[in-house]
Amino acid sequence: MYRKRCIVNDINALDLIILGRQITRIGEETMRDSKALALPTGPMLVLGDVLAHPDSAIGEVAARTGLPQSYASESVVRLREQGIVKTTRDPADGRKTLVRLSGQHMRNIAKKGAVPIDAALATALDEHDSAKLKLILKFLDDLSERLRPRQPGPFARQLKADKASK
Repeated sequence: MYRKRCIVNDINALDLIILGRQITRIGEETMRDSKALALPTGPMLVLGDVLAHPDSAIGEVAARTGLPQSYASESVVRLREQGIVKTTRDPADGRKTLVRLSGQHMRNIAKKGAVPIDAALATALDEHDSAKLKLILKFLDDLSERLRPRQPGPFARQLKADKASK
């Protein structure tokens, strides 16, 4: 099969996608521990929607996720009991409940994501030369810095707003 290559090296778009998935997998495995958040699919859908759309009414969450409103509401209650989301009454319509990630949950996720990757990367690469590993880590750090989005995503915006409100 003919593969079109870069002028400077031998990586192409498919190689980059595969590399991205492998790096993602290493990061996810590094963050995983016995206290990892394990939720059924419905509450996980609700959580993802709340992350992307903070301060949404439960009916809006249900509409976007395709879940029945009663199930979305039950999921919000479950998430609230676990301290993952917080709810408030809609000031414009007291009958509606607005949902957003709790500040503590966002801080927990940010802290969990701050785990060093050195050991996991060394294992994944089967690399025992500390000088080579430092070089690879420096390269990944530089690449991460250069490719970081200019505008923060929904999680980073909510974390920043939570810190500002303290």
